Amino acid sequence: MATGHEEAAAQAPKAGDYIVHHLTHFNSTGHKQADIIDFSVINVDTLFYSVTLGLITVFLLWLAARKATSGVPGRFQAAVEFMVEMVSDQAKGIIHSAESRKYVAPLALTVFVWVFLMNAMDFLPLDVLPNIWQAITGDHHAYMRVVPTADLNATLGMSIGVLLLCIYYNVKIKGFGGWVHELFTAPFGSHPVLYPINFAMQLIEFAAKTISHGMRLFGNMYAGELVFMLIALMGAAWSADGTGVALWIGQVLAGSVWAIFHILIVVLQAFIFMMLTLVYIGQAHEGH
Repeated sequence: MATGHEEAAAQAPKAGDYIVHHLTHFNSTGHKQADIIDFSVINVDTLFYSVTLGLITVFLLWLAARKATSGVPGRFQAAVEFMVEMVSDQAKGIIHSAESRKYVAPLALTVFVWVFLMNAMDFLPLDVLPNIWQAITGDHHAYMRVVPTADLNATLGMSIGVLLLCIYYNVKIKGFGGWVHELFTAPFGSHPVLYPINFAMQLIEFAAKTISHGMRLFGNMYAGELVFMLIALMGAAWSADGTGVALWIGQVLAGSVWAIFHILIVVLQAFIFMMLTLVYIGQAHEGH
């Protein structure tokens, strides 16, 4: 006959169940994601957190501009000025059109801050917001993911936005006819026999840039989120049997070390995404 402790252990969620639960989105159906691609399903949690953090980004930058003074800047103004100068210097080195930089540089700054804030959601304790959501809904099995950049839909959505900007600047700088001519004559030449090959290569280049742009950010943030989940399982193992004090200490130490290292990842991935945005838009200004 099984003891009460054994029955409780049998009913307790397994490590795999814990990770699967935390990797499942709250979507427009209210249930876990389907096994097939369904474009009618919207990840509500990703949409909510990305839009909310986007509004916070705009508010913070507006606040910095509104409170900017010509005297000795405060810490907040100094931090924003540092980011503005960094993005401005990078934009000058990549995009040689001063007219385009008036719009592209502020865009790059917004992208950097926005992606940084979305990445930084990974620093919140893993179960805090999901548990609050479960308390609100009354459903112990409610799903909630809070890191928008760990969702491929969000990162590819942003990279597609960059692609549309590249197409816009291609047409604006070269003219529609000039851009179409480039699609069929670069990179191998203007011989009619090479037109299909050139066009195919151009399509592959646009697709590769867009997919890799989104996949790079998603892969790094998804992996970071998964590591935090694995570290959290160490504490769960301690609470399950009450004897693994070493596991609890290991969780605290491992979590602290990974969080410190993750600061670099969060900032670096935001910077890389911003830089690739500038590079791709800069390439749209150049002819083959």
